[in-house]
Amino acid sequence: MKEECLICKAPLEYLEADVLMECELCHKKENSKTRCVNGHYVCNECHTKGLDSIIGLCMAETSKDPVFIIEKMMNMPFCHMHGPEHHVMVGAALLTAYKNAGGDLDLGSALKEMINRGKSVPGGACGFWGACGAGISSGMFISIISGSTPLAVEPFTLSHKMTASSLGRIGEIGGPRCCKRDSFLSILAAIDFVKEHFGVQMETHEVICEYSHLNNQCIGKRCPFAKVNH
Repeated sequence: MKEECLICKAPLEYLEADVLMECELCHKKENSKTRCVNGHYVCNECHTKGLDSIIGLCMAETSKDPVFIIEKMMNMPFCHMHGPEHHVMVGAALLTAYKNAGGDLDLGSALKEMINRGKSVPGGACGFWGACGAGISSGMFISIISGSTPLAVEPFTLSHKMTASSLGRIGEIGGPRCCKRDSFLSILAAIDFVKEHFGVQMETHEVICEYSHLNNQCIGKRCPFAKVNH
């Protein structure tokens, strides 16, 4: 098996109901539906340990291409094949590229806010909430750059439309999960959305997946980023 459980590499299993589990790394106890077949559980906080290191990467980055930026993050030591770190990374890559493309933004403050919001979306949201965290992250990105709040009018509208656009693309491809595929789909949707609604042109390049060998659930030719499709 390729990477699954962070403790023993065994496959994960998803339960029908929450069970009280103890994190193997920090020993925090909390309810979860996710564990490996050998019973190991790693909490979201431990799974994303080291995520704050993306702030330094983003602050030093000059690229206008959010896919290029998130690929750098994906190759950092903290990032796994799957995991809730992607719920932050999508928005962070978009914020950075948006700023570099001329968007009006205090990047440092925006990145800290993105981390706070993105980390609140747990692993498994794609299956249990019906809303992939990568898609939600793109909506958070729009919410941050537009200053949206629950009482806003146009920013409220735009952030929801962004999330809907990303989730629509994810839903068209279907399951099973792939955090890399869904991150790329969400970012590409956001590039088009920002050009249309904010007049800022971020850049992109042809996305060809380099992670399929790490993904036990890779859908192969059905993925738009599969090497065989390019």
